[in-house]
Amino acid sequence: MTSGERLWAPAESRVQRTNLHDFMRWLGEREGHQFSDYDALHRWSADEIGPFWDALWDYCGVTGSKGSRVGVDLDKMPGARFFPDGELNYAQNLLTGSGSEDALVFRGEDKANERWSWDELRALVSRLQQAFADAGVGKGDRVAAMMPNMAQTIAAMLAATSLGAIWSSCSPDFGEQGVLDRFGQIEPTVFVACDGYWYNGKAIEVSDKLAAIAAELGCRRTIVVPYLGRAGEVAGAVANGVTLDDFIAAYEPGEVRYEPVAFNHPLYILFSSGTTGIPKCIVHSHGGALLQHLKEHRLQCDIRPGDKVFYFTTCGWMMWNWLASVLASGATAMLYDGSPFFPDGNVLFDYAQAEKFTLFGTSAKFIDAVRKAGLSPKSTHDLSTVRTFTSTGSPLAPENFRFVYTDIAEDVHLASMSGGTDIVSCFVLGIPTKPVYVGEIQGPGLGMAVEVRDDNGRPIRGAKGELVCVRPFPSMPVGFWNDEGDAKYRAAYFERYDNIWWHGDYAEWTATGGMVIHGRSDATLNPGGVRIGTAEIYNQVEKLDEVVEGLCIGQQWDDDVRVVLFVRLADNIELDEALVAKIRKAIREGASPRHVPAIVIAVDDIPRTKSGKITELAVRDVVHGRPVKNTDALANPEALELFANLPELAPPA
Repeated sequence: MTSGERLWAPAESRVQRTNLHDFMRWLGEREGHQFSDYDALHRWSADEIGPFWDALWDYCGVTGSKGSRVGVDLDKMPGARFFPDGELNYAQNLLTGSGSEDALVFRGEDKANERWSWDELRALVSRLQQAFADAGVGKGDRVAAMMPNMAQTIAAMLAATSLGAIWSSCSPDFGEQGVLDRFGQIEPTVFVACDGYWYNGKAIEVSDKLAAIAAELGCRRTIVVPYLGRAGEVAGAVANGVTLDDFIAAYEPGEVRYEPVAFNHPLYILFSSGTTGIPKCIVHSHGGALLQHLKEHRLQCDIRPGDKVFYFTTCGWMMWNWLASVLASGATAMLYDGSPFFPDGNVLFDYAQAEKFTLFGTSAKFIDAVRKAGLSPKSTHDLSTVRTFTSTGSPLAPENFRFVYTDIAEDVHLASMSGGTDIVSCFVLGIPTKPVYVGEIQGPGLGMAVEVRDDNGRPIRGAKGELVCVRPFPSMPVGFWNDEGDAKYRAAYFERYDNIWWHGDYAEWTATGGMVIHGRSDATLNPGGVRIGTAEIYNQVEKLDEVVEGLCIGQQWDDDVRVVLFVRLADNIELDEALVAKIRKAIREGASPRHVPAIVIAVDDIPRTKSGKITELAVRDVVHGRPVKNTDALANPEALELFANLPELAPPA
């Protein structure tokens, strides 16, 4: 449980200016609903899901036709359908602007600095749309991309989805097998890739990998986008390869044509992390993604036309899809590709100051790394335009909540968020009209009937349990690709509890109405039969200056489970008895005696997924001598070798 320490509260004048306050006023005028505060609004939105999402469509001015019905079977999960008679197009709702104002701004380390106006973006989308159509891309076809987070990537996505095609992407640092494990399942018609990318100041070549992937996928066209200046050379070595310039050379910019599609027509295919097997292909819809993102952007993050919205993400993480959707609110999407620490840890704050970000989004690990690097952006940068600072990817530790306010920005809405690829959005996130308390996500999103349930399936508060959602919501997946009878889809979310979405997070409501995520429930530790969330241990150990990060697993031991903590230490620090004692003391006092690890081991690296999440389950498999099924899903698979056959973990003879 958190301390209830309040870090920030919005001034009343600020509350009055929020979109959320305006939405409540609008509901009163239109529907006669009067809500005293956010909690009352949320209760209505979660109980009356049909009227809420219907009202949101109108408030946000969605372009399209709602049809005659708001929903059918809205008491069933799976099975509920929102706006079953509706038609719209996601791309049409994103290409809202025109003129010379910025739609996209891109920085690629110190190698690229580009600005794209709405007219320039629309022109490329038009040319790509025509070229895609002539290459045989139509409604329901897949367009896959292995691309950096650059402007051309968003343009290609908009062109594909404007035709009713389905977009899927990953970042270019994926290995050959990792790309094929994903795109090989969905059989794309066209493949879009870069000629290489920059990371940590180095040019990273992809030509050999790209040639092998293209040969295996057998797409009609592989379009090579220039970044390193080698597009022609790379395209010439790839089956059916063509440079982007050559691909669109015959087409003049014109009006973008939008294919009307059903609300639930597939828009995106996203992939699970793939660390426990071949990645699951999670299909999301035009209407579901659009409505959910509009709600989160405008009401939960207070994004307005003309805002400059940044999220540090790659094209293999759902936050890229979330970031692209800010165009639907008339905001500028601020793109960055490369290392967030090249040439040093100030690079993203330099970008924020120069471009006057209004929303700065990043991962909890980045905030922790900035703190441990001894940086204080508040002292070195003017971040006064940043109204909202968001964090996701893993639980944000309490000391990093404080660090944001002491060393990044004093008067900022810090919104920790949690959801996932499964819903391409959030269950719990920021609320711009409420205070921020240390270590707490502020509350559930509108329209999301979030609960915490105990092992017997009963709702609980003030205790740890499983995070669930008890009513449908539009951004539930359409299903999994090639999943006969939805068997895998049902098994993933609906087998634990009947007619309830089980998310797999170990969570707890706080006394202030916020939530703490204690980690993934499938990584929960069970020493002596007591459930312990790994995040509770990380929150304590990562406070220590000597520790850069930790990873915790439960090891089967003597007919029970013992807690094993691996730590990556700061430079020139050794794990001696004194430091082990200090780590154990911090965990005992900050968490509980049950959280104290039986053994602490120093390692040089900790394996993580491409989106930066540590992989507890993969390490647990290695420690127990089990094969890791898909190491291509990892950014640094070689790190797994550090956990194999450790003498400290060998069972007694």
